[in-house]
Amino acid sequence: MRISSRFSIAVHMLSLIHVRTDLLTSEQIADSVNTNPVIIRQISRLLKKSGLLDVKRGSGGAFLLKDASDISLYDVYKAVEVVEEGELFHTHDHPNPNCWVGANINQVLELILLKAQTAMEQVLREISIKEITELIVQRKNA
Repeated sequence: MRISSRFSIAVHMLSLIHVRTDLLTSEQIADSVNTNPVIIRQISRLLKKSGLLDVKRGSGGAFLLKDASDISLYDVYKAVEVVEEGELFHTHDHPNPNCWVGANINQVLELILLKAQTAMEQVLREISIKEITELIVQRKNA
């Protein structure tokens, strides 16, 4: 299982909006992401609901509601509802309760996997959209 692509698409969208000086429509963003504008609009709704971006009506375009340095990857991760709290990893549903390994594996694994998810989420908290765009600019100029 993988984290939904909504996360990477949302990071792409916010990064693009941050580096562009003009307001971008869902069609323009979709062109950069190489996806359908409907997908962009769906993700935009989630980002808007979380207070990360807004969209100007009419000829409009999307814009950030916070400074890019104040938007962490964790904010994006939570906004696009990638996974429920503590649910990044799943254990198999029906291990054999008559086997001593099967009877205990899920309880042991759940503690370790929750620690792994917590560690990953901490890394996401430490990285901002501004830092992502700075890395993209570095690669562009390399």
